[in-house]
Amino acid sequence: MSINRCMLLFSRVQHRICAISVRNTNALVDSRCVHFGSITLLKGSLSGSVSTRQGVSSNSSSRPPDTSLFVPLSIKSDVGSDGAVGAELTQPLDKNELLKMLNKFYKRKEMQKIAADQGLDARLFHQAFISFRKYVLEISMLSADLHIIFNDICCGAGHIDDLYPYFMRHAKQIFPMLDCMEDLRKISDLRVPANWYPEARAIQRKVIFHAGPTNSGKTHHAIQRYLAAKSGVYCGPLKLLAHEIFEKSNKAGVPCDLVTGEERTFVDEEGRQAEHVACTIEMCSVTTPYEVAVIDEIQMIRDISRGWAWTRALLGLCAEEIHVCGEPAAINFVTELMYTTGEEVEVRNYKRLTPFSILDHAVESLDNLRPGDCIVCFSKNDIYSISRQIEIRGLECAVIYGSLPPGTKLSQAKKFNDPEDPCKILVATDAIGMGLNLSIKRIIFNSLVKPNINEKGEKELDTISTSQALQIAGRAGRFSSIFKEGEVTTMHRDDLPILKEILSRTVDAIETAGLHPTAEQIEMFAYHLPDATLSNLIDIFVSLSQVDGMYFVCNIDDFKFLADMIQHIPLNLRSRYVFCTAPINKKQPFVCTSFLKFARQFSRDEPLTFDWVCRHVSWPLVPPKNIKDLVHLEAVHDVLDLYLWLSYRFMDMFPDANRIREIQQELDSIIQVGVRNITRLIRATETNAPPGTNPLSNQRRLGPSPVSPRRVRGAPKAQDSGVEGSQLDKSLGSRLVQEGLLTPDLLRQLQKEWSKVHRQEEGVKLVAGNNKTKGNKKKKK
Repeated sequence: MSINRCMLLFSRVQHRICAISVRNTNALVDSRCVHFGSITLLKGSLSGSVSTRQGVSSNSSSRPPDTSLFVPLSIKSDVGSDGAVGAELTQPLDKNELLKMLNKFYKRKEMQKIAADQGLDARLFHQAFISFRKYVLEISMLSADLHIIFNDICCGAGHIDDLYPYFMRHAKQIFPMLDCMEDLRKISDLRVPANWYPEARAIQRKVIFHAGPTNSGKTHHAIQRYLAAKSGVYCGPLKLLAHEIFEKSNKAGVPCDLVTGEERTFVDEEGRQAEHVACTIEMCSVTTPYEVAVIDEIQMIRDISRGWAWTRALLGLCAEEIHVCGEPAAINFVTELMYTTGEEVEVRNYKRLTPFSILDHAVESLDNLRPGDCIVCFSKNDIYSISRQIEIRGLECAVIYGSLPPGTKLSQAKKFNDPEDPCKILVATDAIGMGLNLSIKRIIFNSLVKPNINEKGEKELDTISTSQALQIAGRAGRFSSIFKEGEVTTMHRDDLPILKEILSRTVDAIETAGLHPTAEQIEMFAYHLPDATLSNLIDIFVSLSQVDGMYFVCNIDDFKFLADMIQHIPLNLRSRYVFCTAPINKKQPFVCTSFLKFARQFSRDEPLTFDWVCRHVSWPLVPPKNIKDLVHLEAVHDVLDLYLWLSYRFMDMFPDANRIREIQQELDSIIQVGVRNITRLIRATETNAPPGTNPLSNQRRLGPSPVSPRRVRGAPKAQDSGVEGSQLDKSLGSRLVQEGLLTPDLLRQLQKEWSKVHRQEEGVKLVAGNNKTKGNKKKKK
């Protein structure tokens, strides 16, 4: 101990000798030297070293990080073996004096400025100081060097600025990213994503863009080349499209495997991979060599959530020929993107095979429906309501919406397409825009307003874009259907001029492509920030990420939602990352609960067996009795999908994928029964609803289309139909309309007649009142 004390005493003397520098504030600011206790640095060299390190990441690195994402870590107040040495060498410290010194240090603008040069902006400086002050005042014994510094300042032998090195040491403990900011910037540098795929850059690829509108045969021509190749991969946006190519390829005598997030189907009985594969775009391999690759619906490269998958496929597929299919609006962007890889783009333009026209009149009433009609809604509640009203009129209809299982969608599509089936009306969401071949004569937009997620991840209602309108309208009169010409209109008269204006515009050119941080990048971040949560790592990554003008970082709200949900569960980072990339519907409470239970069981290293899952979902299940039951069955189907998705990432922990798939197919059949009887389920739901409430009244029924918060430019204003939807919902007239006993036209006519009668009655009363007034005046005379 005596040796240690001598060494500390020597360092104290050395410190005091170095401390004989300029003590007054003005000299400190004006001097070319900055005094840090026993450390003396030139101002220029300090700022220069910082700026030099930041300059490694080019000019983009000058963008300051979002420090609101920096979460301070808690510091343990452990006392070292030399904890009492400082007091023994000097004297005990007065807490009140310490508080005064600390507050004086905080008010020093010079210290804040120097700290800012090392990454501590005003917000971080304040947080770091609060933590430092708490640490100093609450710890029982300060470290010897810090104790001596405080004693020197107290005795007038030191300067308040001598605290800076100890303050910064503490700041870097609670904000470890300060010490590795440049490393973090390099990891999150996303400016040249083409370099992420060395296998693709090692070959000279031929890129062919098949451009055209819906039903122009562009994908057909690309698939013909795919089938003729020795090897190939088809990358589609939906499982249904991958299934379609899988079946078409095998029927054509070209052995083809199927790979989706939840399914692996090998045509070879021994499990050997075929030369051709049809997959969802997220599942394509960027290391397997192919002769031909087909990337379908390339315009989705700008999708705010999934765009990264198209970027990855376009830049990374190792194929001699890349056949890209999509809207002409993507031609210039894809061509420009390929300049970065040194690859030319050959463009092949296609025209629509069958014409479609915009009608000059709206449908206005479900009484005016015809065989081959498809009513497009943007809410499930509208689908339920309209299906019910169609059934009241003695017509059969098929329904298709996004959350239905693929088997049920195909079953409903087959029912609608079958010439022998009495079902001739389809009610669907924009889920029909891709992946289903339907015999539609007329597309009827029930509304032109759709919920969207904006660039900030916020949900908002907005008028559908020209691209979306064309995608949906193009389903009418498909080349392969019995209708050789398509028609498009709206349900409501006020919407028709808006639809015409939307369809008359050119589609907005694609200007950016999506990117997403990889598991490897996040792991490197975690190496530097081991105590940060996954959600916080992602936030900091996006804050520091550098992208050029051709790219954007995809929305990560769903990822963060899942990361926060399972943050308390002990998982290694790679497993946690994989769980958080699972495609689940966060709007379904049962799916989210199941996700949480899956992660908890996984963390215990306990396999999720078939019996465990059956207990969780209460298998076996029965056909739904009402809409609530149907929605729950759809959620259970999603839970089984989640199991299958995880089973291909963690085979040992999810060992019963085959048995789960069997009961999922049974569940699909149960859901199909429910959807076939959907109007009966709606009636049961309405019957069980409390008096005076409408279980399906979340959205208006057959009232005027709601006006978009951002109305289409140049579109005429919707005329007042006489009654607001919210008023109709509460009225007898609204209930009669919803039950199909009264049409909107008749209701409006009755309202006009009632208004006319009311005005006449008011006129009679007014005349009678005037006559009575005159009589009273005569009596007074």
